[in-house]
Amino acid sequence: MDYLPVFLRLDGHPVVVVGGGTVALRKAAWLRRAGARVTVVAPGVHAQLAQQAARGELRQIAEEFTPEHLAGAVAVVAATADRATNASVAASARARGVPVNVVDDAELSTFIFPAIVDRSPLVVAVSSGGHAPVLARRVREQIEALLPGRLGALARFMGARRSSVQRALGAFARRGFWERVVSGPVATQVLRGDAAQAERALGRELLAARLTAPAEGAGARRGEVYLIGAGPGDPDLLTLRALQLLQRADVILYDRLVSEAVLELARRDAERIFVGKESGGEDPQRRIHELLLRLAREGKRVARLKGGDPLVFGRGGEEIEVLAKHGIPCTVVPGITAALGAAAAAELPLTHRGLASSVTLIAGRLSDGALPDWRFLANPQHTVVVYMGVAQLPDIVARLEAAGAAAGHPAAIIERATLPGQRILRGTLSNIVALAQAHRIEPPSILILGDVAAFAATEAGAAPLPRAGAPGVPA
Repeated sequence: MDYLPVFLRLDGHPVVVVGGGTVALRKAAWLRRAGARVTVVAPGVHAQLAQQAARGELRQIAEEFTPEHLAGAVAVVAATADRATNASVAASARARGVPVNVVDDAELSTFIFPAIVDRSPLVVAVSSGGHAPVLARRVREQIEALLPGRLGALARFMGARRSSVQRALGAFARRGFWERVVSGPVATQVLRGDAAQAERALGRELLAARLTAPAEGAGARRGEVYLIGAGPGDPDLLTLRALQLLQRADVILYDRLVSEAVLELARRDAERIFVGKESGGEDPQRRIHELLLRLAREGKRVARLKGGDPLVFGRGGEEIEVLAKHGIPCTVVPGITAALGAAAAAELPLTHRGLASSVTLIAGRLSDGALPDWRFLANPQHTVVVYMGVAQLPDIVARLEAAGAAAGHPAAIIERATLPGQRILRGTLSNIVALAQAHRIEPPSILILGDVAAFAATEAGAAPLPRAGAPGVPA
């Protein structure tokens, strides 16, 4: 971040605006809405500013700017059309340690005005850090359209009752209570403008919470676990349900396949615990089971966040069994599995008329106790997607060739699918190992085998991909 988003309490504090035009008029209006005591410094001012000064709503000093005008100010805005004057204001403010905003000049500013959605006391601020003000305003407009006009009334309604709810409910019960308030009939009645019905609905909700909440420290409360598929990495591919539960969870257990961008969507105050492992490392699954049980027994809402889908090579089934055995409620949220994410990223259909009508997903960590039918997988008209197969790539190719696959059998590797730095290699069984080594392909990577791996949407203007026997081409 270029700027730390903060909200300043300006009520009753002096703020200086240097300049008297329409921009100064707008800035002064926002400052006055926040309760600041505004002084406008300019030889001449906009008619509305003059009227406000005459009514005593702000103070005007009809002079050219001097550093002495900043005495006692907690913030300064430079809004003149003269950059030299603005630079003088900025230098004087910095010398006094006073935050300064120079309109449309991020270089001279130490703070900026964001685009604001005002549902006081709920306020949303949007900023591009000065890079794209029009974009920030566009985002603000979209948020404006989403937030009900009476949302501020709901915030005031809740704020007025915080103390009584705090006395009635313990800390554990309060969060769930307020979540039901904002998503249930209480909020509906407030937003409708029916305060009496809202008060009655709140009373019913509070009574229910008091009757069902266990005593603090009684040990009887149980949390719950969410097994959430984080998808292939791009946070935009996360499901809406996954986002909702990430915002609710108290603790996040995640592995190395979960991108930082996805983690950033979780509650800011949620505890994060890394439970992943590297290839060849000690299996941490027993520790994960112990953590899930302990944290849920402490009454916490635990998000077990897994790359891809939790039930596709994610050992989610084992965790469901453990939780069910101990009576812990569990919610499973599907995610876009790596096979689908990688295929979409590379624009390779896993099934396609004339190329393939079936798909098999296999784990690349081969063991003699669970070997697939390689003769079946060697059919180029059957798509095979291999997870975790980079390290075993030479062995996989050798087994396919031994089962009758041709040297020209198409193959594709998608590394870091959907993430920045994504790479796609296309080739055949004859050269895919050499290609992967030459380009230093690393996990997470997906291997796609079969005729679909040589698919090219030529009708859409894409260049044809190499067919059987052609040399591999990095993309």
